[in-house]
Amino acid sequence: MKKLIAFIVTILLLQSVQGLAQILKPAKWSLDISVSDPKKGDQLDLIFDVKIDDQWYLYSSDFDPDLGPMVTTFEFTPDASYELVGELTPVDPKKKYDSLWEGEYTYFKKTAQFRQTIKLLTDEPAVAGSYYYQVCTDVDGKCIPFDEEFDFDKLLGGKKESKGAMVATGDTQESTSEKGLLSQRSSNDPYSLWGFMIAAFLAGLAAIFTPCVFPMIPMTVSFFTGGSGAKWKGVFYGLSIIVIYTVIGSVIAPFMGAETANELATNWIPNVIFFAVFVLFALSFLGLFEITLPNKFVNNIDKQSDKGGLIGIFFMAFTLVVVSFSCTGPLVGTILVESAGGQILKPILGMFAFSLAFALPFTVFALFPSLLNNLPKSGGWLNSVKVVLGLLELAFAFKFLSIADQAYHWHILDREIYLAIWIVIFTILGFYLLGKIRFPHDSPSDKTSISRLVLAIATFTFVVYLIPGMFGAPLKALAGYLPPQSSQDFNLSAQVGSDVENTICETPKYADFLHLPHGIQGYFDYDQALACAKKQNKPLFIDFTGHGCVNCREMEARVWSDPKVLQRLKEEFVVVALYVDDKTDLPESAWVKSSYDGKMKKSIGKKNADFQITRFNNNAQPYYVILDTDGELLVAPKGYDLNVASFVEFLDQSKQAFEKRAD
Repeated sequence: MKKLIAFIVTILLLQSVQGLAQILKPAKWSLDISVSDPKKGDQLDLIFDVKIDDQWYLYSSDFDPDLGPMVTTFEFTPDASYELVGELTPVDPKKKYDSLWEGEYTYFKKTAQFRQTIKLLTDEPAVAGSYYYQVCTDVDGKCIPFDEEFDFDKLLGGKKESKGAMVATGDTQESTSEKGLLSQRSSNDPYSLWGFMIAAFLAGLAAIFTPCVFPMIPMTVSFFTGGSGAKWKGVFYGLSIIVIYTVIGSVIAPFMGAETANELATNWIPNVIFFAVFVLFALSFLGLFEITLPNKFVNNIDKQSDKGGLIGIFFMAFTLVVVSFSCTGPLVGTILVESAGGQILKPILGMFAFSLAFALPFTVFALFPSLLNNLPKSGGWLNSVKVVLGLLELAFAFKFLSIADQAYHWHILDREIYLAIWIVIFTILGFYLLGKIRFPHDSPSDKTSISRLVLAIATFTFVVYLIPGMFGAPLKALAGYLPPQSSQDFNLSAQVGSDVENTICETPKYADFLHLPHGIQGYFDYDQALACAKKQNKPLFIDFTGHGCVNCREMEARVWSDPKVLQRLKEEFVVVALYVDDKTDLPESAWVKSSYDGKMKKSIGKKNADFQITRFNNNAQPYYVILDTDGELLVAPKGYDLNVASFVEFLDQSKQAFEKRAD
């Protein structure tokens, strides 16, 4: 019952994290020209007008770019139909000396204007380009960078129609370019700083209920009960967790970017190391050996115990943070993306709130190790607890190996192999609880207690539940913790299939190692999928997913499998699954340079992750976006939500918006 409650609480708390990725648009740009009917040979000014929301300001273009703030810059696309005359000029910006930047910068409040003089060389000029700028607010130190496109064709009488152009028609209009699409939401942030911290705190509590964190509890028990276990050690243990997470969020993230969390969560090296660590702990709990630090190191720590013995405690906290990061990464990632986007105060407080909640149970447990005195004093009983925990650790260890296996397509832990391992481990656990199997340090027992019998019944029930999964049963309760059904060779449920079949335009790229669930035919490359959507005149459903994404599997098993959802996905949409953690290298011709961090993206996962960040300013998975055949957003994107009715509504609203736009 407690596990069921924990699972429900986890689902509810994770939904609250979706609010961390809201998009603001504090500056609205419009275009104008200084000559009403320009002709070949005319010299005129291109005018960029900006309306800036209250409590926000826009950095100008005429101060030292090395000073610190992001200078507003303009790039004009070279064309034989015009030429630039002189430099672009900001009109009457304000000036201010900032001690933080140690220099004077220029900025605008409420309104701004930039002018660029050009000479027309033809009667049909094609003047376009892009601008990069940053707006900030004094309220909470928030700063947001933008990268958008502009096009003066209609104003200058040019005949070229540029998709995503921004023109002035008397009313302020926003860019509908690919990057400008990021910001077409309300500029009123519904989440205050306190609301953000509360959501981050709830995310920290949710992280406690992940399979990567629960198995770490025995480490805390053994560490704080193996020695003096003074209360101050527990306090320092919790403070260490808070410091480590806060440092990661507020210092490392701005330099490493938002993909770092995903990289650590899915890269094969840390996951194989975590697998080995868990197996090592499991074998130790089973009695194969005792894990002890080198005598010299132990003696040195013991000599420093009067000074606090901080090294060992900090090391334990750091181990917890690193090993659990595979599960906490998606939660932390939403906060990190704000830090990488120029935020200062908000991500620091958000990471502090997250780590405060995350450290709370460990700190309380460490502060009151005497609670263990209420347990039976029998050494045999305590060893039984260690054995049970050891078997659980052994089972959880394969989750890490499975993540690396899926991301790199090793095919050594496909679904049936993974299930077979779990069935064997939990069967051994059941027989152990009944006293049929004994380990090295177990005490002899002539009878089975009622508590052990109840646990054995629950364990064997779980084993019976797992067995149909060997033949393709979805096992929805464990969908997020098992390899996808597409990795299973023998799948009776797939053979039965669905009465609804969808068709695609051509053979999908990467279909030999990437798959969609429930027999859905779709794509794994955005450009290929968009071309098919245009050909079939259907909206494009984008699924930002990952091999190691627990919630993605939950959504596929619990929501996508519903007949109402599955029928709509197959009949009414072109579906593309963009894996953000796939490690497959791309040919050099397919590499992309990120406008977000300036780095070259050379793998499928990095390219898709960058696309999600730069296009939708979000890096959480699962994340669902529906576009029209021109690649423009139909309705607000949707994140993790196990409510079938709301997902059906999301699909139907998108379809209605698509049909209305087509009319």
